[in-house]
Amino acid sequence: MKKGTLVLIVIAAIILLVGIGVVSSYNRLVELEQNVEGRWAQVENQLQRRADLIPNLVETVRGYASHEQQVFADVAEARSRLLAARTPEDVMEANAGLDSALGRLLAISEAYPELKADTSFVRLQDELAGTENRIATERMRFNESVQTWNTTIRRFPMNIIAGIFGKETKPFFEASPGAREVPQVRF
Repeated sequence: MKKGTLVLIVIAAIILLVGIGVVSSYNRLVELEQNVEGRWAQVENQLQRRADLIPNLVETVRGYASHEQQVFADVAEARSRLLAARTPEDVMEANAGLDSALGRLLAISEAYPELKADTSFVRLQDELAGTENRIATERMRFNESVQTWNTTIRRFPMNIIAGIFGKETKPFFEASPGAREVPQVRF
């Protein structure tokens, strides 16, 4: 075998190995990105579930506290913003507004003992609490998949491949600014 042929075989083997490595890395990126998108879809699914419960909760509270129109308007507006949000960042921002509006709506129930005793209100409040737990679980899972994604595309040599294919870091679903404040409890 000639020396030139041997060199060509070695070069072809190296190119083949590099190509296999790039394809394998790209496939890993696709898998991780799909995981992030799937987790995000689950967050949206649970946010939608909550948004679907809100009109029933509002109507139940409205029956007892019809003069609280501003709170009802705020809840309706926040819900509309959440349903209209398209990007994860917009959804996160709209969700923070809805959390705040729901907090005010549920605070109204404290002023109406008969509302707190209403079985439909209690059932809706329990469903909302369960949904909030599901949202928290899905946000945690989403953030875990984002962490895996962001870590993977920042590591060498995957960062080179991610850069070639235009893959960028993804934002975490963070708590709303109001969630960091300690609630005031009055007896």
